[in-house]
Amino acid sequence: MSATRTVAKTPPATRRAAPQDMFVWEGTDKRGKVMKGEQPAKNANMLRAELRRQGITPRVVKVKGKPLFGAAGKRITPRDIAFFARQTATMMKSGVPIVTSLEIMAGGQKNPRMKNMLNTIRSDLESGLSLHEALSKHPVQFDELFRNLVRAGESAGVLETVLDTVASYKENIESLKGKIKKALFYPAAVVAVAMIVSAILLVFVVPQFESTFASFGAELPAFTQLILAASDFMIGYWWLMLFIIIGSGVAFIMLKNRSPAFAHFLDRLILKLPIIGQIMHQSAIARFARTLAVTFQAGVPLVEALDTVAGATGNIVYEKAVHSIRDDVAVGYQVNMAMKQTNLFPHMVVQMAAIGEEAGALDSMLYKVAEYYEEEVNNAVDALSSLLEPLIMVVLGVLVGGMVIGMYLPIFKLAATV
Repeated sequence: MSATRTVAKTPPATRRAAPQDMFVWEGTDKRGKVMKGEQPAKNANMLRAELRRQGITPRVVKVKGKPLFGAAGKRITPRDIAFFARQTATMMKSGVPIVTSLEIMAGGQKNPRMKNMLNTIRSDLESGLSLHEALSKHPVQFDELFRNLVRAGESAGVLETVLDTVASYKENIESLKGKIKKALFYPAAVVAVAMIVSAILLVFVVPQFESTFASFGAELPAFTQLILAASDFMIGYWWLMLFIIIGSGVAFIMLKNRSPAFAHFLDRLILKLPIIGQIMHQSAIARFARTLAVTFQAGVPLVEALDTVAGATGNIVYEKAVHSIRDDVAVGYQVNMAMKQTNLFPHMVVQMAAIGEEAGALDSMLYKVAEYYEEEVNNAVDALSSLLEPLIMVVLGVLVGGMVIGMYLPIFKLAATV
């Protein structure tokens, strides 16, 4: 029997548990002390009976009302899923049944979406489903990798160990994603700040000088005329500029999501960028190595593991490379030979994989590769941050200084002729 079963399987006609509502109740215990709480139940009468069994005399039992705003709650993040895996593994190792674990976690949740999902999973387990079958009903929150690992853990009877491994994996991957976002944020911040400062100067500062220049009666320098023309355009057509910026952003996102060719071109372009490209290369290799190590260690067959790993690399170029590796491994090639044929993996990574295969410790070697490249990403992000901080000051200084010089050129010219 699987580690996640709490009751024997029932016939298909009665497998589904009745839906439960969340009730709020108020009552008194045997000492007359007022007690309050929230609890899911199939109906109010069953909850009253349960409270009486606990020695509480219920006075008020009613369905919990939903707030007008924010009823759905925040979205469920990957960090929430990692925390779910960690808590479940910890409680199972302590001997707490998984159904009870889910009930405890749901009771402590403040996010309604997460609470509802946990209650649904618990109901499915009570009705006889295995954990991976229950998780399969939530594919957005639990990806194919997570479900495959849970299925492997259930089959081997080591579900708590696998969940602990999945939690560590999720935490490491989310930490890596955070570093990548940090690396990409600084260039975007430079562009955004430069645009905002330029717009403020052109709309609010430059027009103040224009009225002064009109009284000079002399021809203005070309650079000053260019700045004044840009200011007039911004004041007259700011709405057009705003529309172009927003429209371009929306068009870019839609094209990236709907055009595989454009998404592939974009990912390939990112890999060729200086500094950023190297960080993305290292990130993809780290994610590939850690994901393959986790799945292979959990007992997932290598070809199936590679199929799952492809989508976890975070880059379409590497995703296609992993699919190529999977096809080569399926016809008998060793992993290191298949990796070498893609021309994407450094020699050190290929050699580590070769040593791991020869020693029968591929997962251990891949873990070492993942740790090495995660550290490389961390160092590269720190170096990029140090490099871009003065760059931001330089860019803003050139923009502001250039406009100031352009505005004062006519005054210097006038002073020279006096």
